[in-house]
Amino acid sequence: MRKRLSKKLDVNTEKNGGKKRNMASIKLNKVQQSAVEAINGPVLIFAGAGSGKTRVLTHKISYLIDSGNYKPENILAVTFTNKAAKEMKTRVQKLLKMKKLEMDISTFHSICARLLRSEIHHLGYSNTFAIYDVEDQTALIKIVLNNLTISKDTLTPKAARSQISYFKNKMITPVTVQQKARTKLDGMIGDVYQAYQTALKENNAADFDDLLILPLELFKHHPEILKKYQKKWKYILVDEYQDTNQPQFLFVSKLAEAHHQICVVGDDDQSIYSWRGADIKNILDFKKKFSGCSTFTLEKNYRSTQQILSAATAVVKKNKDRKPKTMESANGAGDKIGLFETVDEMEEADAIVSALEKEINLNKRTFQDFAVLYRTNAQSRALEDSFRRQGIPYTIVGGLRFYERAEVKNILAYLKFIVNMKDTVSLRRIINFPPRGIGLKTVDKCVTYAEKVKKELFEILPEGTKVGVRGKQCQSLTKFHDTIQKYNDLLKKVNAGELARSLVDEMKVLSYYKNLNTPEDNERYNNVLELLNSIDAFLKRKPEGDIREFIEEVALLTDIDNWNDETNSVTLMTLHSAKGLEFPVIFITGLEDGLLPFYNAFNDQKEMEEERRLFYVGLTRAIEKVYLLYARNRRKMGLDYAVGLASRFLKEIPVKYLENISFNSALMRKVTTSNRGKETKVKVTRSITLFDDFMVGDYVKHAIFGIGKIMALSGSGENQRVGVVFKDGLKKKLIVKYANLKKVDTPSVT
Repeated sequence: MRKRLSKKLDVNTEKNGGKKRNMASIKLNKVQQSAVEAINGPVLIFAGAGSGKTRVLTHKISYLIDSGNYKPENILAVTFTNKAAKEMKTRVQKLLKMKKLEMDISTFHSICARLLRSEIHHLGYSNTFAIYDVEDQTALIKIVLNNLTISKDTLTPKAARSQISYFKNKMITPVTVQQKARTKLDGMIGDVYQAYQTALKENNAADFDDLLILPLELFKHHPEILKKYQKKWKYILVDEYQDTNQPQFLFVSKLAEAHHQICVVGDDDQSIYSWRGADIKNILDFKKKFSGCSTFTLEKNYRSTQQILSAATAVVKKNKDRKPKTMESANGAGDKIGLFETVDEMEEADAIVSALEKEINLNKRTFQDFAVLYRTNAQSRALEDSFRRQGIPYTIVGGLRFYERAEVKNILAYLKFIVNMKDTVSLRRIINFPPRGIGLKTVDKCVTYAEKVKKELFEILPEGTKVGVRGKQCQSLTKFHDTIQKYNDLLKKVNAGELARSLVDEMKVLSYYKNLNTPEDNERYNNVLELLNSIDAFLKRKPEGDIREFIEEVALLTDIDNWNDETNSVTLMTLHSAKGLEFPVIFITGLEDGLLPFYNAFNDQKEMEEERRLFYVGLTRAIEKVYLLYARNRRKMGLDYAVGLASRFLKEIPVKYLENISFNSALMRKVTTSNRGKETKVKVTRSITLFDDFMVGDYVKHAIFGIGKIMALSGSGENQRVGVVFKDGLKKKLIVKYANLKKVDTPSVT
């Protein structure tokens, strides 16, 4: 669905589940107006869920410029997703009636990356540095572990990467880790951390954490650079301030030291990212850092109904570490929250389908009006199964992203290496893709020789005979080297689209997939073409853009940035991914102790408070209706079904806001308890019905899609499938057993 909050307050009308909300009458309320006009000194805005924080930020930027106090180029606005940054910029342009806005509105990572492109040479890097994603980081750590002769059984690359990221987010250096090591493993991690940082620099690369840390190094060792950007950015605004980590806090603090003109907006009740370094104290203690701070609390909610807000507030107020707020809805009381108790995760999914059908039929909703939220990605499996059976379109946010697919990453690795020929991680990835007879042993020989003669790995590839490589392998290395060198020379001579297409053609990537001719390889073939198309689309937006800029843009994309919010499908996502979004109808699944709250929070008050905030975020994504679901039994990690206890958070919602909904599954389930009494095994049997009475030409009614005509049949009995054309030409293939189709005599029957 749409990120309506960022749209709804600046337009006249907006569709909402088939209805229109009139926005013309909405103006800045008194508190919002006061927050906008406070421009002398530090400003802290506590913005409750749906309280119009984006509107306040955009109006504040407009006010700063319109008042003549600041030029656009002297304002820096920072947020957490590219999508939010783009929307914010568009809205400011509309408010100022400007076609082009020369102002920095960006994510932390993007603004830091741009700063580093200009200044990183002061730290001994080239401005062509690569940005390593998680997969690249892991690949480099594997090499480091191998060089240090550390077994994967002792320390896995994944665990090492996670630990290093934690240290960076806490601003803990390798030297500090080594000095404070208490165990052999601690010392080992410190050594890996140190070697990893050295390897990054040797590869002229930075990981995502470095994008935030390296600017701080520049500010520390080169104070003239800090002064340069303090002079450039005279007013700083930060969105979602509760999600900032230590490096982000220090970055904006350093920039604001010279003038103290900073405005931060956030909601401590929505601080849910401590696991990636976010520190709630940054917003709660803001006034300690910036004395003379003006504080505003936005408590008028323009998104949800009062029933939803009251229920959510009743839960989150159990937390001690928060700023008290009393949220008041501008949208009336609304419906009670629906509560389903189900047998297991399969029935849970069926219950969602049932409620979805009723919502569509009674309230004329479309699929994009719904979002299903869960604590862990693994919970999507049962949902997907049920949705596929019923022919319900869905989109998963946070699955394998397009740019993370192997065939796409291979082409990106080619482009990254052409830009930065010190990037040995990318070189190792592409040196034998498509296969050209260069095995791992050959690569190892090249690495050993390069280290011996103190040359870059790429430089010695034409020296096959010296390396100890003969015949076709030697020829392959030389040809590969010469081709890459040619495209490096072409970087500034041809545009990005031409270069990428020519490279893919010369390396015979497309013909490689075409010759394999499997369904999977056909898909890979199409994905490579789509990548080339995405470069063309990039050039349409940025005609002067080059390959380096394209690679950087791709590297900094998030799951939400990749999500097409205009697709008419049900959205499935984790509660963490749902932050900042809104939908008319929200389902929250898996409300059992051990899932939400997650089991590791049971003995930690801070973690329990964050789990509670996570539930609060889920509830407040809803505009009109919330359904909460829990299962008495749930299969976990492929094991037998275990007894589920309803989440303690459900007990924190006053019963007056809840409506218990009974649901009878289409599946017959027999539940038997084991002798131990600790686990419950669920045996699932399905009633068998014969469906062979359907014929081509029959008219049928579906609970969601309405009246349609059967155009094709296949299979029989439980395996019978039908191809149905519904109204507006909608075509669906359905399994008859699950679709609950009813024959009708004529298409006019409703």
